[in-house]
Amino acid sequence: MCITRSIFPVNPVFASRFRPGGMLCLVVLFLFLCRMLPGIGLVYPVYAQASTLWPTSPDPASPPVFTCHLIHTYPHDPAAFTQGLVFEAGFFFEGTGLNGRSSLRKVTPASGKIVQQRSLPHRYFGEGVTVTGNRLIQLTWRSNRGFVYDKQTFQQIDTFHWPSEGWGITANDAYLIVSDGTDRLFFLDPETFKIDHFVSVHDRRRAITRLNELEFVEGFVLANIWQEDRIAVIAPETGEVAAWIQLGRLAEAQPQGVPNGIAYDRSDRRLFVTGKRWSRLYEIVLILEK
Repeated sequence: MCITRSIFPVNPVFASRFRPGGMLCLVVLFLFLCRMLPGIGLVYPVYAQASTLWPTSPDPASPPVFTCHLIHTYPHDPAAFTQGLVFEAGFFFEGTGLNGRSSLRKVTPASGKIVQQRSLPHRYFGEGVTVTGNRLIQLTWRSNRGFVYDKQTFQQIDTFHWPSEGWGITANDAYLIVSDGTDRLFFLDPETFKIDHFVSVHDRRRAITRLNELEFVEGFVLANIWQEDRIAVIAPETGEVAAWIQLGRLAEAQPQGVPNGIAYDRSDRRLFVTGKRWSRLYEIVLILEK
């Protein structure tokens, strides 16, 4: 039997159409049919905890591959050279790049309307953004500088030195996690911005370079790979690629720019992706074919 597994919950609107008892009956019926008809293919959601959401024992031969099922499409500024994306409190916080056009934005998902924006000085090429507490943090590409803003007002409250190129940034409960276009993920103290340690990212024995925009999702770091239509799912403790996410069909629909931009709604467990100069931002569910 061919089993296709979704590792994120189905659309809550869809799920709410069924009462718990009715859903249980449907599940029992599906399982009965699959037992009676061994050749049937089953598609089902997995309401997993963080420990089981991603593969915990990667295949020693090759990491599993997820494809995308489109849940919802949102408008996205086609002029935005997207470098960073975060979902927080019902809004997208987006960092854009290019000298003279770099910015930090707060965007309403449904309309794509920019409700708050701060532009960077012309000399700075904006890069990744993340949220930690009441602060927004934004990297720059080759200026060796990061900016810290108040999340509510966008007022700059601090800067910090970054010794390499700035590409992507995300955060977990303990660290800021930064990429610099190499195969390394750096783990920084969120108060001092000093490097605590780093890991080298690898897919078995091969180094994975050009790590770009980052998002921390259910215990793993998701990383866009610059100029590729796939996302690496990285174990932060070891740098091992536990899985790949293929964005091929979405990227084909947006040929004007490469994929870059991952955001995760932790409350409703929704995953979003977009790209540089893409006219759409997508909510997706991941499908694992076995």
